[in-house]
Amino acid sequence: MTPSAHILELSPAGLKLEVVSGTRLQDVLFAQGVEFPCGGRGRCQGCRVKLLKGVLPVVAEEKELLTGSEIAAGWRLACQHASAGDLRLELAQWEMPILGDQSTFRFEPREGYGIAIDLGTTTIVAQLLDLRSGNILAVNTALNAQARYGSDIMSRIDFALRGGQAELERLVREQLGGIVGQLLAASTKLCNICYKVSDAGNELNKIVIVGNTVMHHLFCGINVAPLAGHPFAPQQPGRVRFKARDLDWDLPEQTVVEFLPCIGGFVGSDILAGIVATGLSESREIMALMDLGTNGEVVVGNHERLLCTSTAAGPAFEGARISMGMRAATGAISEVRVQKDTVACRVIGGGEPSGLCGSGLVDAVAAGLELKWIESSGRMTLDGSMPLAGSVSLLPADVRELQLAKGAIATGLRMLAARFGAKPDDIQRLHLAGAFGNYVSRTSARRIGLLHLPLDRIIPAGNTALLGAKRALFEKAEAWDNLAGRVEHVVLNEDAEFQDIYAGEMRFPE
Repeated sequence: MTPSAHILELSPAGLKLEVVSGTRLQDVLFAQGVEFPCGGRGRCQGCRVKLLKGVLPVVAEEKELLTGSEIAAGWRLACQHASAGDLRLELAQWEMPILGDQSTFRFEPREGYGIAIDLGTTTIVAQLLDLRSGNILAVNTALNAQARYGSDIMSRIDFALRGGQAELERLVREQLGGIVGQLLAASTKLCNICYKVSDAGNELNKIVIVGNTVMHHLFCGINVAPLAGHPFAPQQPGRVRFKARDLDWDLPEQTVVEFLPCIGGFVGSDILAGIVATGLSESREIMALMDLGTNGEVVVGNHERLLCTSTAAGPAFEGARISMGMRAATGAISEVRVQKDTVACRVIGGGEPSGLCGSGLVDAVAAGLELKWIESSGRMTLDGSMPLAGSVSLLPADVRELQLAKGAIATGLRMLAARFGAKPDDIQRLHLAGAFGNYVSRTSARRIGLLHLPLDRIIPAGNTALLGAKRALFEKAEAWDNLAGRVEHVVLNEDAEFQDIYAGEMRFPE
């Protein structure tokens, strides 16, 4: 160990890291999967750690945000400290597997290799494909390195407007370049084990990236300022093409990198890819697509017409803005069910719960409604809070946050269906995209009024963004440009009926 370094132990994983003195804990812990929802400003308490060994002097921000008993128990805000000695910290925010895609699809074989990347606000997943066979040769996943400057897209925009856009662009380009290099190295290692020759490094012809509009702008170097205020219109939503050398990526000269086109507002190419992946643009029936990630998007339509919108609903479904909310990681309550006259909870990884993730939040409110602990108005009939498991409970403010989120999504679906000339009941299939859509209980989602369709019409669709990006490796880019031009972007709050519909959808079904 170098003289200026210290040992940082992370519990419960048992990791021991060598950290140079003076290094911000935020930088070290982010690399280990710890999130900093407010961008490290000491406001959200999302990076709370418990000091088990060593010294972390209490700072002014902690005195304001933490109680005296919490501070005495060793709780600190990691974003406010740097390494100054050996430490042992207890963490709860351990990253769970990121949703990938193993779907098969029809394609016209091409020469060489390609890489598909789903660049999410929170997570990144990339796959290397042999374009001759369609086989997946390597997979890589990671937390988006930009998340240290805020967990949601508006936080990123705010940081960019305060002079940080170049830093966000540098971070994501360097990270994706590193991921591409790791994919190629992994495929070479695999082929050596199988006694085959890998030419992926020399025959990498195309890289396709999809993501929301903010990710599109931050990767492509497009000013995000127009997305900061009404009408939230992207400056340059179209497909952007690079050569590898433009990005300082060490790849063959022929490698083309394309970020697929956005649709409008905050609806990006990840949703465009989802439209292709689900076959929505080719369907004769009316279908819908929902992606409830950090931002919430809804699409309704068929082969004749496509309508889309975005809603500010995603953070609640990922555990943000919830008093004891967290991502779906070790220690999170992910399922809640009624058991006699109380509730029983499932905790990811077992043991004592540390918080509540999005699927657990939906279950908890659904259970509260069944037990009459929560009324259809959202008012909690219990005194103070609804106990779940261990020290984790649901507060009235958490119920309200879920009402706002589910109301926005349900309003989006209802208004798009009406704009299409249909009722929500006319939708024959509703595809739920993304990790939340994959894991949330459809029964609970119906109970709280997030979804109104029969269960057999609600289909967990997985990572449709990644599946669509893989299909784009085999298809002409112009087809994607044409499809983006077909989709009509609807701004909900410009409709005179929006507020009335939203108020109605915020109530829970009787």
